[in-house]
Amino acid sequence: MDQTLSMASADDQANSCKPLIKPMSVRSEPRSPMEIHELSDAENGVFADPPNPQTEKRTFKPVSVKDGFMNIAKSSYVNVLIIFVPLGIIAKLVGWSPTVIFVLNFLAIVPLAKLLGYATEDLSIRVGETLGGLLNATFGNAVELIISIIALTKNLIRIVQASMLGSILSNLVFVLGFCFFLGGLKNYEQEFNATAAQTSASLMAIATSSLLLPAAFVASTSGLNVEDSILSISRATAIILLVIYAGYLYFQLRTHSALFVATGKAENDESEDPQMPLWMVLALLGFVTVLVAVCAEFLVGAIDEIVLQWHLTETFVGLILLPIVGNAAEHVTAVTVSLKNKMDLAIGVAIGSSMQIALLVTPLMVIIGWIIGVKMTLYFNVYETAVMFISVLIVNYLIGCSLLHFFSVQFPKGILHRTPDTDNLGYRLDFTNLQDGKSNWLEGLMLLGVYLIISISFFYFPDQAGSGLNGNSTTSAQ
Repeated sequence: MDQTLSMASADDQANSCKPLIKPMSVRSEPRSPMEIHELSDAENGVFADPPNPQTEKRTFKPVSVKDGFMNIAKSSYVNVLIIFVPLGIIAKLVGWSPTVIFVLNFLAIVPLAKLLGYATEDLSIRVGETLGGLLNATFGNAVELIISIIALTKNLIRIVQASMLGSILSNLVFVLGFCFFLGGLKNYEQEFNATAAQTSASLMAIATSSLLLPAAFVASTSGLNVEDSILSISRATAIILLVIYAGYLYFQLRTHSALFVATGKAENDESEDPQMPLWMVLALLGFVTVLVAVCAEFLVGAIDEIVLQWHLTETFVGLILLPIVGNAAEHVTAVTVSLKNKMDLAIGVAIGSSMQIALLVTPLMVIIGWIIGVKMTLYFNVYETAVMFISVLIVNYLIGCSLLHFFSVQFPKGILHRTPDTDNLGYRLDFTNLQDGKSNWLEGLMLLGVYLIISISFFYFPDQAGSGLNGNSTTSAQ
């Protein structure tokens, strides 16, 4: 009996030593580079569906109407400037001097922009930073859209083009630079979703090509009358850009929403709750947007006298001054959230706003001009398109390649990886370590420096050089 039990236990021990999984057959030939890449991705879980935290339902504490109003009042000390909103409107209605109207409405936009940013940030807690950044860019660009439509109906094509290009440069270089700089002063490094930022920057490159090609077309056909051809090219391009933007929205919000999940950890993000009811947030967004549009309209109306008094050019006002004032909402919002280490929302506002102007607002101006009989085109002179191209190139580089990694002593180790099959494959280039999705204050300082250089150059840029295809004025005949 004991002998039987000992034999059985020996058999069990032998069976327990047998592998549970049948070993794979050994390959005699080396694996191909594609097989090695796929095996590495499978081990890292690349092929698995990534989770999307923005789709997870969160429960928030209920907020009363009274608490909502109190939170709005205490949201920032800048709210004391709200008194300038009625003063700026009264100044325009009564007919005070243009300088007074300009100053009062400029001061009025500051607290309104802060409130718009506060409401957007509160809404982003509910919908996520991706959709929150999209909403903020939309509400902020509503001001430019309204002003541009009014100017377009008056056939001020050059003013519309200058404000569009200026808004793109202001958001893409100036606002993003401030976010990187101020956020970097408070934090050693700030993380953001490199994939989402690079996608937006790539779309900006597409939009830039739509402005480069008409300018190159005109330069290549010097001496010929190509105004009708440029008009046809612009209208067809505008339709294509609108389709691309619609596809991007579907890509961002539906099919690949997981790629746009925020990566940086915001301050007090775990305990953050909405500060007012949802209906109050939406009402505040709509009401403040209307007030910003009114004050911006009065501000623009007073700029002509300011130009005469300060001896400025229309190009400088349209490309530099107007965008800073008109985009004050995005400026305040992006900088505020960057200080709270919400870089995905900040980049979504800055780059998202410029991308929305390039892919949505500007093509819409071409289509609306087509409908009302105004020859609005996508033709910008060579200098303006060159500035646009350089700005997009710099932003693409800073987003895709961190300077701390670029200047690292271990730079060769960061991009050269030895593959398993050394004899056949040797070394391969891998730039994934350079695209780290991080920013610092030095990158922001460089962007601010670039914008300052652009501003100085446009300060001396003559209005005659920025004229349309007719070469005579800043407007284009119908």
